Amino acid sequence: MKNIALLGATGSIGEQTIDVIRQHKDQFSLFALAFGRNSQKAIPMIREFQPEIVVVGSEQVRNEVAEATGHASIFIGEEGMKAASTAAEVDVLVNAVMGSVGLPSTLAAIRAQKTIAIANKETLVTAGHIVMAEAEKYNTPLIPVDSEHSAIFQALNGERQEDVRRLIITASGGSFRDNSREELEGVTVRDALNHPNWSMGAKITIDSASMMNKGLEVIEAHWLFDMPYDKIHVLQHRESVIHSLVEFKDKSVMAQLGSPDMRVPIQYALTYPKRLSFDDTESLELEELSKLNFQKMDMERFRCLKLAFDAGRAGGSMPTVLNAANEQAVAMFLEEEISFLDIETLVEKSLQEHKSVSTPSLSDIMEIDKETRERVKRYVK
Repeated sequence: MKNIALLGATGSIGEQTIDVIRQHKDQFSLFALAFGRNSQKAIPMIREFQPEIVVVGSEQVRNEVAEATGHASIFIGEEGMKAASTAAEVDVLVNAVMGSVGLPSTLAAIRAQKTIAIANKETLVTAGHIVMAEAEKYNTPLIPVDSEHSAIFQALNGERQEDVRRLIITASGGSFRDNSREELEGVTVRDALNHPNWSMGAKITIDSASMMNKGLEVIEAHWLFDMPYDKIHVLQHRESVIHSLVEFKDKSVMAQLGSPDMRVPIQYALTYPKRLSFDDTESLELEELSKLNFQKMDMERFRCLKLAFDAGRAGGSMPTVLNAANEQAVAMFLEEEISFLDIETLVEKSLQEHKSVSTPSLSDIMEIDKETRERVKRYVK
């Protein structure tokens, strides 16, 4: 039995993690559950799983949960998430919160030597040099949850780092993969949230439409697999059947395939190095696939992907600015305060005006993150 601490329980990855735990109650126990504001979703989870620790985003939400569930151990905010992540009873931390808010808890769990199933790519984007150094220092495993990184992780299993020629990350192309840049003028939030393959939360779906999500995944792959950016390639693959590939120096290519169901890589991260059966998803019937499509990524069409590669190669605090500016811009787009194409414009302007810090400390990162969000708001005003 593994005790799970789940951060971001009411988000898309959080809900699917709950589903995996529900299907294997003989294998997993939900020891700690953290969420921000969505008590409507969280309260039934708390009633069903009776976690020892609950963490919420505010005093108001704490009162709502306490009244509805009678739960005694309800913590608030960052310190609560750290407590949940480092509790002695916890075996695996699933970090599924959105944005850089997940960074302090991840670092605390690393130092407590918890196995970390990481679905919070922003943690590595903003502070990859700190996170990976701490993980090595404390010998703490980071198991990727993103389908692309899980695919690479599986393809690399048992292989030698020096034998890798390149990583190939696949991209569905998102909601607007068939649109020209001219056709992106005036697209709506509803249009952007209509992803052709995956069921995901709002923020990540918008990032998929802009291709920033793939850019963040490139930076995450750089840190997770210690791979230079020149050896990371992105390929458009409409069907989302091949989740990513690894090419080796002998030109052999290993790919991981499966139906587009996030519960599969979530479960693998929880069970690694073992596998459990998962009956509630479809098998991949290859004979039913008429064809698989692949297309070179157009960096001018998908400007956010280029910005991410540029920020990653520049290093220092540039990826922190990339992530913070994008998070703020996406939030404003979802509130219909800016247009879809304004997202990339605001990110690019933030990067151009930032004076990079070569090796930012954690406090530097937090301050730069905050300053960048405020700068984006000023741009819009």
